[in-house]
Amino acid sequence: MTQQQPQTSVHSARPGQMTAVMRAVAPTGPKVLRIGLVQAGRVLEERIIKTRSDVTVGPSEKCMFVISSQNVPANFRLFELINNEYHLTFLEGMTGRIALPTGISDLAVLKGQARRTPRGAYQIRLTEDSRGKVVIGETTFLFQFVAPPPVQPRPQLPVAVTRGATSIDWPTTMIAAFSFLLHFLAIGSLYSDWLDPVVDESLNVQGLIDSVKSLPAPPPVEQNQPTIADEGTTQQEEKKAESPGKGSGKAAGSAGPMSAAQVAALTNELEQLEMATIGALASTGPATAGVLQGGEVATGALDQAAASGAGVSGDALGGLRLGGGGGTIRPGEAGGGLGSIGQTGKGAGTESVGKQQKVKGPRGSANVASPSVGGGAVSNANSVVAGMRAGFRACYMRELENNPDAQGRIQLTIKVGPGGEVQSVSASPSGNLGSAVACVRARAAAASFAPPEGGMAVIQVPVTFVKQ
Repeated sequence: MTQQQPQTSVHSARPGQMTAVMRAVAPTGPKVLRIGLVQAGRVLEERIIKTRSDVTVGPSEKCMFVISSQNVPANFRLFELINNEYHLTFLEGMTGRIALPTGISDLAVLKGQARRTPRGAYQIRLTEDSRGKVVIGETTFLFQFVAPPPVQPRPQLPVAVTRGATSIDWPTTMIAAFSFLLHFLAIGSLYSDWLDPVVDESLNVQGLIDSVKSLPAPPPVEQNQPTIADEGTTQQEEKKAESPGKGSGKAAGSAGPMSAAQVAALTNELEQLEMATIGALASTGPATAGVLQGGEVATGALDQAAASGAGVSGDALGGLRLGGGGGTIRPGEAGGGLGSIGQTGKGAGTESVGKQQKVKGPRGSANVASPSVGGGAVSNANSVVAGMRAGFRACYMRELENNPDAQGRIQLTIKVGPGGEVQSVSASPSGNLGSAVACVRARAAAASFAPPEGGMAVIQVPVTFVKQ
């Protein structure tokens, strides 16, 4: 019985479908650098440098890896690309271990075979099989060379979605085009004038003229005719205007020159008015006292008017009613002085007539010196302190109403916060100011300054209150 030899499958020597795909997408080209950042035993960051370039570390924000260490410059090239090959650059104080083709060595041992740079750093050439770690302060860098990751294809929509987007539905497109065309034609016909009927302009103008001619005439304007009574009144007025009567004769006669009696009567009335004015003053008040007692104006004319009978009448309204029985009027004399003019009930010279004068209290002023600023500078300190002066003076004036002897000095210490607000106000008074100290402190607490430099400021304001 012949045994059949097992036949080797032809497909067994061929790679599988998945293997073929992996080989197709396998990356080609040099390996790339893979770096991990470790601090306090934890991996904080891991990055693959897909594009071969320099790797910088340091405290600068422009570095690829930002670390807070004083042992490295602001922008230090830890892995430098020279002639498309990576070189490890390290300084004094850096530690670590590197696996090279010659074996695993510490950085301290590699200093002897490393190349020195002009800046005093050490450089070691790395191969694609190199790996290791570099310790800078409290930060550890782990590195190795790996194959570059495959290029990610651009995201695409499924075929079921894009199948209808690439083709045009011509029936629907034609229907929509004809629909828009019909609508535009309909709208254009509405706004066009070729559908309007033909109008004969001459016929229309003639019809307008005929319609104007057929309009009725306007009604006549009514005029008011004068009645018989009105005519009689008008004639009487005309006669009076042409022939003036007795009354008009008097008026005409009065327009002529005045007689001696009329002149004397008018002069007497003027003198009565002058004496009534002097009686109303009653020799009181600063103006009357200056005229009658200070000797600023000669009183000879007043003496003559008082000695004569001119301007004196017997009625109650125009008479001077002098209490001394007439005679020469002397300023300041009892009985016959001008102080008795205008008095009707009491004897002359016994009581003065006039209003009481209110004596005003003392006034004060608030002198604010230039403030001194401690701490951060305040840009508007002088202007804000100058604006407080009116409020300080108002506080002092209110205190003078209660205590006329109030005066003194207050040293204000204003503490300004970060936003320019007043956090606290302390006052060191001297003198006799009373409640004005609390008022001044409250006015200073309500102020608002510009934000000080540095966040805080202390302003010293000396205020002096002087009584005038």
